[in-house]
Amino acid sequence: MIGLAGLMAEQKLLASPQSELPAKPVTSLHPRRGHFDAKVKSVIWLFMEGAPSAVDMFDRKPELDKRDGDTTDIQAFFGNPGPLMKSPFSFKQYGECGQWVCDRYTNVAKHVDKMAFIKSCYSDSNDHVPAIYQINSGLARPGFPTAGAWVTYGLGSENQDLPGYVVMGNTQGAKGGPHNWGAGFLPSTFQGTLFRSQGAPVLNLKRQPKITRRDQRAQLDLMAKLNDEHMRRHKDDVEFANRMQSFELAFRMQQEATEVVDLSQETPAMHALYGIDKPRSKSFGSKCLMARRLVESGVRFVQVYSDGEWDAHDNLAENHTHHCAATDIPVAGLLADLEQRGLLDSTLVIWGGEFGRMPISQNGKGRDHNPKGFMQWMAGAGIKGGASYGETDEIGYEAVENPVSVNDLHATILHLLGLDHERLTYLHNGRSYRLTDVAGEVIQEILA
Repeated sequence: MIGLAGLMAEQKLLASPQSELPAKPVTSLHPRRGHFDAKVKSVIWLFMEGAPSAVDMFDRKPELDKRDGDTTDIQAFFGNPGPLMKSPFSFKQYGECGQWVCDRYTNVAKHVDKMAFIKSCYSDSNDHVPAIYQINSGLARPGFPTAGAWVTYGLGSENQDLPGYVVMGNTQGAKGGPHNWGAGFLPSTFQGTLFRSQGAPVLNLKRQPKITRRDQRAQLDLMAKLNDEHMRRHKDDVEFANRMQSFELAFRMQQEATEVVDLSQETPAMHALYGIDKPRSKSFGSKCLMARRLVESGVRFVQVYSDGEWDAHDNLAENHTHHCAATDIPVAGLLADLEQRGLLDSTLVIWGGEFGRMPISQNGKGRDHNPKGFMQWMAGAGIKGGASYGETDEIGYEAVENPVSVNDLHATILHLLGLDHERLTYLHNGRSYRLTDVAGEVIQEILA
């Protein structure tokens, strides 16, 4: 179990030599060391909900252009399958690596030499909700700890006044809801905290006007005294201990969280870098800038959901043009800003959705869901810039070269953070669980 030396001193836990598991569950968010040294200290996961199409964004397929309009035996999952459809966008090669990028993502394209493109991902479900559960937790059903929860469980947070795991959600609400950032059977301390990009960062966090901070501190101290008496009688009540810690964290967050999300402290030039000065990119740009401020403040894991859905069943050109306009400048701004601050040397940035899209048309100009072959990219600390790993077939339908499972992605993320995915475990109902519970191999070829 990760960080046992520090944890035993802090919580007097005893380890089982057979399983490396603590005798009692870990609830602390204090920073801990990984299994081995690593450059990555924090993660920003840019989650493109709804599933962008690789063949229309980064994975140009000349054969798909040639066979445009040909019929195939590929079937759409949700009806109305059409013939093969070439991309409606034009492509150009960028960087020393010569990566192809479509004409709707020209700002992101300037940073391709920082990225490693994983082009052969696959998952189990063709439906959004279970697919989002799987990309977050490794399993296509709710109730299991998400990657962010596992990371904060393993490494804690470097800022005790902020959560270790923060989520900035889709403004229309993410499909599948809070399960997407839940702690599952891990202590609730490690679940994601949902931040808003405008107004109060966390709902119900602000202190009532008639209650002073001193009065609130006195109330919490009295609660802590009563709670300590309860804990002496119920030493194994882990969830009660978590609630105690949550109250204390909420008190400390009242000032810290408000300051972190106050983007007025940034210059107009910084707002422009993230596209906050443009209506179409303002929302996502604000979330990306907030993500930088959070990792700069010591938050371990930040997940940023795009707004709306890249779910292009009817008109892919219209859908993806809209979402590219909303995310292109912010993503490029985030990478540039992290680099100029030296934060890209310690931050892992991930981009991608829950699955991909079909090479055939649907409803004339759209594309259906495709879990058989899709793409993610990673950039930043520990990543071999300009690398490309795996391939789908010549039309972009199915992963055929070095297929990468969701568990492989998770194993790689944990490895970059200094965590051994086979040793980061938790005992639940008599069984030892891990994030990559089915399987998982680190993608060594994309590591610097």
